[in-house]
Amino acid sequence: PPPVPPAQELLDALPIAVMVVVPVLDERGEATDFCYVGQNAATLEHSARSVPPGTLPPWTGRVPLFERFPNMADTPVPRLLTEAQRTGRVQGPEPAEWSLSSPDGLVVRISSEVRVTPCGGLLLLTWEHGQRTRMEEAAQQLVRVCWAEWNLGDGTVETSSGLRDVLGLPASQSLPDLLGLGRMVAPVSLVPLYQVISDVLAHKRVAECDLQLVRPSARIVRFVAEPVRPEHGPVWTVRAVLHDVTDDRYSRALAERAVREARTQRQRADMVAEVAERLRDAVLPRFPAELALHGIEAAAVYRPEANAARVGGDWYKTRILPSGQVLIALGDARGHGLDAVTLMAKLRYALAGLAFTGELVEQLTGWLNMVACDDGDESTATAVIGRYHPDRGLLRWTCAGHP
Repeated sequence: PPPVPPAQELLDALPIAVMVVVPVLDERGEATDFCYVGQNAATLEHSARSVPPGTLPPWTGRVPLFERFPNMADTPVPRLLTEAQRTGRVQGPEPAEWSLSSPDGLVVRISSEVRVTPCGGLLLLTWEHGQRTRMEEAAQQLVRVCWAEWNLGDGTVETSSGLRDVLGLPASQSLPDLLGLGRMVAPVSLVPLYQVISDVLAHKRVAECDLQLVRPSARIVRFVAEPVRPEHGPVWTVRAVLHDVTDDRYSRALAERAVREARTQRQRADMVAEVAERLRDAVLPRFPAELALHGIEAAAVYRPEANAARVGGDWYKTRILPSGQVLIALGDARGHGLDAVTLMAKLRYALAGLAFTGELVEQLTGWLNMVACDDGDESTATAVIGRYHPDRGLLRWTCAGHP
């Protein structure tokens, strides 16, 4: 028979860290404490790599485990040791974290996946670096992403732990195969899903699409798939990354809708402004050439205050009356935009007609006030209305609230 190597050589041959623990039993055979009695080479290498020098006292042999590592008592390790000694079965793996204080005051964090294996009257406490795996799983959960492999030969599915969360599957429901995935999507997503599978299987290339899931819950999942096959063989596995992009797609849809509504509002505002400007140009007059015959020169610059509609209710009017006198008026209707232009036009044309009666300017102002009030309770306006007598060099005018 081949020679049996010593136990220490067997431990040192293991690639993972192993601590040898002896349970301290009471008269009833129950563990009351655990002693750390040995370790393998991987444990020493891990300690030298992760623990600063001087953090742990020199190893002198058997010592209570939680005396050497006090913070380990607050981890699942005591429970795993107790259950392994009581049941004789392997316990774990479970994540465990504890800390060690270095001489310079720094705190060293130890994070591992621990397992306890009964071996005769001993307990083997092993640990592996599980931090990277947990971080990967935590990262996948944070961004709601996972991976899956559908084996076409035997129909099995291998996945990461986040597939159920991404697909919204309850724990009682089995993981879907590719046909089952097709039964979970909305009809609008069937053609894109079939096209992706066809590209992967027939054309042996990476393909992707968005899937709108309707069962068991409504969500949108980004599906990126690639073929897995021997170098010259057929595709035997479809590997995919699935990303829950529901919030992103909904946010994008809301943003696009807001952009469309803003564009529509801008177009509507531009249309209103264009109509108002055309109406203003139509109702605001040019100065008649006959003014020069009466010794009058007139000019106007129109600068509306409203930025949105780019037109206001300001108006002016000059007119040669049948009596040879000249009507000169300047006014402002309340507001901006089409409402102001409408009231402005009404007042201007009304004054032009009323002035032909030959009444005094104060009477014209009173009548114009009635016209403005008839337009509504909130229709207000200001005006300066004057009549110039060229033969006498006289201007009679009234001011109704105009600055």
